[in-house]
Amino acid sequence: RIGNEAKADAVVSVHADGSAVGNRGFHVILPAAVKGGGADTSKIVKSSADLGARIAGHFVRTTGSAPSNYIGGGTGLDTRNDLGGLNLSTVPKVFVECGNMRDPKDAALLTSATWRQKAAQGMADG
Repeated sequence: RIGNEAKADAVVSVHADGSAVGNRGFHVILPAAVKGGGADTSKIVKSSADLGARIAGHFVRTTGSAPSNYIGGGTGLDTRNDLGGLNLSTVPKVFVECGNMRDPKDAALLTSATWRQKAAQGMADG
């Protein structure tokens, strides 16, 4: 709602996933086409997908991190229709799962100030 009320150009929500050990990498969650129950993503699906693809590309180049090995088939992109934060957005919006905090190798990156700065730059450049 904050992005909607602010009439933001876009919203990027930054997260870390909590999957099983051995599942590694980042992924960007995109909104699916949803209409009903107060949700209508029809005006933001394409622009959100474009934003997500740009962020994923810059994230790889800036951090050196690979796309998720467990979500998105190696693309780093995952489309979902079950997240209110995406479904209720009226501006382009994506969630970035920067890594898997339960995997020790990803956790080491996520706790590194240097890596986090690279991640922030990759998202900003996208």
